[in-house]
Amino acid sequence: MQRDDDPYNERSFLRLCALCAFGCAMSMNNNNPKPARKKPSRKYTPKQSKLRGVALSRSGKAGKTSNQNEQNTKLRPNTRSSSQRNNKEPQRRTPVKIIPLGGLNEIGKNFTVIECANDMFIIDCGLAFPDSEMLGVDIVIPDFTYIEKNLEKLRGVVITHGHEDHIGGLPYFLKKFSDVPVYGTRLTIGLIEGKLREHGLLGSVKLTTVTPRQTIRMGCMAVEFIRVNHSIPDSVGMAIHTPAGVLIHTGDFKVDYTPIEGGIIDLPRFAELGNKGVLALMSDSTNSERPGFTMSERKVGDSLEMLFSKAEGKRIIIATFASNIHRVQQIINNAVNTGRKVAVSGRSMVNVISVGIELGYLKVPDGVLIDIDMIGRYQPEQIVLVTTGSQGEPMSALSRMSMNEHRKVSITPRDFIIISANPIPGNEKLVTRVVNDLMKLGAEVVYEKMYEVHVSGHACQEEQKLMLSITKPKFFIPVHGEFKHLMKHKQTAMSVGVPEENIIIAGIGDVIETDGVDMKISGQVPAGKVLVDGLGVGDVGAIVLRDRKHLAEDGLIIAVATIDRSVGEILAGPDLVSRGFVYVRESEELMNEAKELLTETLQNCLDSNMHEWNAIKSKMKDNLSEFIFRKTKRSPMILPIIMEI
Repeated sequence: MQRDDDPYNERSFLRLCALCAFGCAMSMNNNNPKPARKKPSRKYTPKQSKLRGVALSRSGKAGKTSNQNEQNTKLRPNTRSSSQRNNKEPQRRTPVKIIPLGGLNEIGKNFTVIECANDMFIIDCGLAFPDSEMLGVDIVIPDFTYIEKNLEKLRGVVITHGHEDHIGGLPYFLKKFSDVPVYGTRLTIGLIEGKLREHGLLGSVKLTTVTPRQTIRMGCMAVEFIRVNHSIPDSVGMAIHTPAGVLIHTGDFKVDYTPIEGGIIDLPRFAELGNKGVLALMSDSTNSERPGFTMSERKVGDSLEMLFSKAEGKRIIIATFASNIHRVQQIINNAVNTGRKVAVSGRSMVNVISVGIELGYLKVPDGVLIDIDMIGRYQPEQIVLVTTGSQGEPMSALSRMSMNEHRKVSITPRDFIIISANPIPGNEKLVTRVVNDLMKLGAEVVYEKMYEVHVSGHACQEEQKLMLSITKPKFFIPVHGEFKHLMKHKQTAMSVGVPEENIIIAGIGDVIETDGVDMKISGQVPAGKVLVDGLGVGDVGAIVLRDRKHLAEDGLIIAVATIDRSVGEILAGPDLVSRGFVYVRESEELMNEAKELLTETLQNCLDSNMHEWNAIKSKMKDNLSEFIFRKTKRSPMILPIIMEI
């Protein structure tokens, strides 16, 4: 039996009731002693939903068992006993697939496909930053192969919020699929427009602004946007209405009862959906290892007020995430209260603040914001400088300041520096290096947990329990986190009563399929990482990274020789060029021995009439590599070059 709230079965249900009533009336008439004229039986024609891909009939097209199919399309009066009706198997519906192509077992690169029948859409399209093994790589984006193969099904992209790990991959995606519409809230669309402008795509892509509680149609599915709190305004979760049931995706969220801007998370709507029935919950797992509640952003404002008073007589420099508009607003408020001007450094910070002011998310009194070129006209105690670099990124503004390489800002003992962010796992060493360098220049530095200058934008365990308790999902899929985060979130879900067998721990490329009754991983699709290096997208792969790593660790030796193969004579060389291996002038004996070895090897090849160039090069490489390892215990990359005259 379909639930009362199922929006897809209302017409069929009413028709079914009418036909059952007709059957009952016929049965009563058969008990009448007066002969009744026999009416021909009426065939029941399945009523197709207006939503494409949804079969709302009793003919078995929605995945019913073979016994149910054999009941054919003629409706008969229901003569089963009440016990038979109550023991009826749950109705299976049109299957829905959830396919994460990023954001699981990793931080960043969020990209999830929801697919049903001949329709699908995408939730978020983010990027990740390269790890220490990805030498020279700028960013990492999802693999779009599955989308390319199923492009005719794609109905749109919906975005939860404007952070890089959720929108950073969009320009690369839209260069391939420019006809796909993108939906997001007002600030999110504003930030996306800035990215598309940089890539020369603005105007060629359809961007649609949505509001919380608004619903958009995606073929046979519908997406409802629900307000959540996060570290950036205009963040939303989503209720996805599908033929199989309601799926909820929280996006990145926390529960903040005193937000700086935008209103409190819409818990009543989540609870309302929970009361009606939620098939599956996909919930943010970032802080699943942290007990308790995440502090309100207003707590940072109190700490900043105290630190501003402590920095009397000094220039204040604050490094934070560029997208944390709530934090920037509190910095501006404290600057106004203490009579300071505000300057901004860092391209991403300038872009986000410009969009925030333009759209009204940042309130800056006239005359407070000044260009960074004007800071020299003011005394240090009159300036607050807001900058990027809270994660110690090598090319960020704060890192360049710490190395005295910033063109407009020089660090002095009259600087009071606040790093208003916690290091992302893996960035601890970078942040520590920047802090040390700033302190060596005489600045006073406030960082990490010295004061409460940062709060997370993600839910801790108690908030995760709250979301699970009010949505009451049948199935649970932890998302947005490394494997340890997903597993900890699983334990939290079990503690509030979700059965372990109803919790799906998936990886990127897994196909999670549900028909409203069961949910399981049914297969895999192509998924992985695409590396972006400069203007090249995907042209750096495992082999190139392996070579870069080899070069970085052991260096390079180039061996060059010129030969006349017609007479079997070496005309010049072999000469050796070393880069990153040894300094030639300090290792002349080693290099001379290596030259003698190569000369002997090359001459032997010529004397034996070896004609294959690759074979000669391979012989030179193997002999030289063995010699160098024996002498130095190092394995540099060796590149033989032979020129023939």
